[in-house]
Amino acid sequence: MTTTMPVEASAGARAGARLGLAARGVIYLLVGILAAALAVRGHGQHADQKGAITDLASKPFGAVLVWAIAIGLAAYALWQLSQVLTGVVGEEDSAGHRLRSLVSALVYAGLTVSAFTVLAGARKSQSSQQSSLTAKVMQHTGGRWLVAVVGLVISGVGVALVVQGVRASFMKRFQGLYGRTRDVVRRVGQIGTAARGIVFGLAGALVVSAAWSFDPKRARGIDGAFRTLLEQPYGRWLTGLAALGLVAFGLFGLAEAKYRKVS
Repeated sequence: MTTTMPVEASAGARAGARLGLAARGVIYLLVGILAAALAVRGHGQHADQKGAITDLASKPFGAVLVWAIAIGLAAYALWQLSQVLTGVVGEEDSAGHRLRSLVSALVYAGLTVSAFTVLAGARKSQSSQQSSLTAKVMQHTGGRWLVAVVGLVISGVGVALVVQGVRASFMKRFQGLYGRTRDVVRRVGQIGTAARGIVFGLAGALVVSAAWSFDPKRARGIDGAFRTLLEQPYGRWLTGLAALGLVAFGLFGLAEAKYRKVS
């Protein structure tokens, strides 16, 4: 016997999913802007999700906006968790897709907690939190191997995102979108998804480097990835291009919030 979700609940779930996609888009827009400022100045605030939330909270009416984003991130985490149970919308039903949604749910639940800690006045950076956690894990037997595996997984996700961006396989989520709008969404999505993959891949490589060198300070997440780029020849240009890529992903996220199939 098939159970049908009530219309009210279904409409509420769709609204929550779109709110979550919009919040994710805004976060990446802000991270991209912080990374662009880092490229221009050569220094600046932490260019990661928590850094973006912290910077936003310091602005006029920032607390209200952070509250809205926190609620949106929570909605996104719940939507991803629901897909673990019911299958990923727009994808063939597989354990791999459900596992990806579970990981995403956990990551965005953590970002939701970060948003609320910022509202509560906490100012410890995301990169320092990641370094501290890495240090604690490496103190245990087999900890370095576990950290290395996590880094390889993050890098693997980065490679998968680059491939997804190049192939534009995400467009199957935009059923019913045609013409010029579809072309623009496709191009922005390709640039943004590939750029996000490159940043993730570099962040994962830093985690592996931390395990290899037994130096947890190297595991600095997205902010560390940008600062590593900054240290390379033509580092400001590379960082600026990566920043523009994340801005593109933020815009793509807003397009997802409006056009993506969510149920």
